[in-house]
Amino acid sequence: MKFDVLTVFPEYFDILNTSIIGKAIKNGQFDVQITNIRDFTKDKHKKTDDTPYGGGAGMVMTPDPIVSAIEAVDPNHEALRLYMSPRGRTLNQKTVESLAKEQRILILCGDYEGIDQRAIDLAIDEEMSIGDYVLTGGELPALVVINSVARYIDGVLGSSESTSEESFSNGLLEYPQYTRPENYRGLKVPEVLLNGNHKDIEAWRLEKSLEITQKNRPDLLKDADLKEYLPKKSRKKRG
Repeated sequence: MKFDVLTVFPEYFDILNTSIIGKAIKNGQFDVQITNIRDFTKDKHKKTDDTPYGGGAGMVMTPDPIVSAIEAVDPNHEALRLYMSPRGRTLNQKTVESLAKEQRILILCGDYEGIDQRAIDLAIDEEMSIGDYVLTGGELPALVVINSVARYIDGVLGSSESTSEESFSNGLLEYPQYTRPENYRGLKVPEVLLNGNHKDIEAWRLEKSLEITQKNRPDLLKDADLKEYLPKKSRKKRG
């Protein structure tokens, strides 16, 4: 998979050189190319924004540098083109898994008060948000998309269980995790995790996932297919 990121602040993406993601890029498991939109402006001062028509606070990014950059990076429109925007569709686990099936994703980062609508109309496939709040720019949301999607690329994580047994993968939030020492400041690892009975451990983890989801995100329960977790004898037969 390849990610193309268009931004006026390319230094934001230095963090991609670190940790698991940095190692995966170095090993060629996926590719990230950063393009500076300022390289495509005709303004001698490398300016990419202007005052908005109709008035209002702040500055708006002008369309030509954006559209020119996108056309240079993806001339044949081979990539899925995303614009990170608080008014876009909210990123969730299903969307992440869908994006992971793409061969190439182009991410446009807007800054200031946003971008000229004509750049969106001419060159963007979809607007996408990472939550119901506003940030100073699209760089952090772009990093969230790259990080979340990259985890589903073969070889990036050490084990496929890392994505199959985590929050949202089964419609529930993840159960608590423990490691050594067995007793830390009077808090002990639950006995069930020490007895080696995998059936009991699985049942305990499900119980805790349900408890945590009910407490923190009860809205998720309405979409979770809990029949998957019930013993077969307790499931109602259809027909």
